[in-house]
Amino acid sequence: MSAPLLLVALLGQIGTAPPPPQFPTGTGGQQTTNLVQWDANSLPQVYERSEQAPLTDAEIVKMGQSGFPPDQLVKLIEERRCACDASPEGLIRLRVAGVDPAVISAISTHALRPNRSLNLEVTLDFSGESRRARNAYLYVFVDDGELTRVLTANVDDLLRRPNAHETTVDTSDFLIARTVRRIVLPGQVTLKTYGRHTVLVASSATPHLTHPSQLKAQDRAAAQVYLFDYPRASLQSLCRLTAGYRRDAEIADRWRFLGSRFECEWN
Repeated sequence: MSAPLLLVALLGQIGTAPPPPQFPTGTGGQQTTNLVQWDANSLPQVYERSEQAPLTDAEIVKMGQSGFPPDQLVKLIEERRCACDASPEGLIRLRVAGVDPAVISAISTHALRPNRSLNLEVTLDFSGESRRARNAYLYVFVDDGELTRVLTANVDDLLRRPNAHETTVDTSDFLIARTVRRIVLPGQVTLKTYGRHTVLVASSATPHLTHPSQLKAQDRAAAQVYLFDYPRASLQSLCRLTAGYRRDAEIADRWRFLGSRFECEWN
């Protein structure tokens, strides 16, 4: 094949368009929408969400027993969504409580996604000048049914991080300037069980603990216990743990764990 003919053949191969993609043929007819006339403020009601808090199982049962018709309850669920238990067991409980099947179907469609994990923000506050922690390990134990979730941090390793933005100087007392360091550790804790949970926060010099029963007696006595209710569904699941450390009065170059504060926000 001569060069001109070879070039033409190559150009023909390069310019060949790929076959058009196959699109399934619908059997339910067609519907054409003019995008120019599409008013974004007139979307179907199912997408128009209310700014009110989502409804709960108990509220839906109570409103149904108070005479709210099923179609009105369905509309409220579409507008506000539902922080409900949409599991088979939860839907059975609603049916036994007398909730209309149409309302149960709306709950199954519009219920909030069940919580799978807890967003936990751990903040460590250090006040003063020291190089090491008296107890190097901070433990956060969370019960989860048959499991114990263990969160641990080596405080000495954290303090060796060269993050200048974490350190400030407290000049509120003009006679004594104090160095303050705040380390924030955000993360997620997987939780499989809903309802009441127990959190135990402890400081220890022992690594690799897997249960609060392994704490020494003095560490167990100084530990702090918190309770929180973990909802099956919520718009927000955020808990904050703040732990405070201060320069030890007996060993000047060590940090002493002072205590903690734990709080959760559900929406």
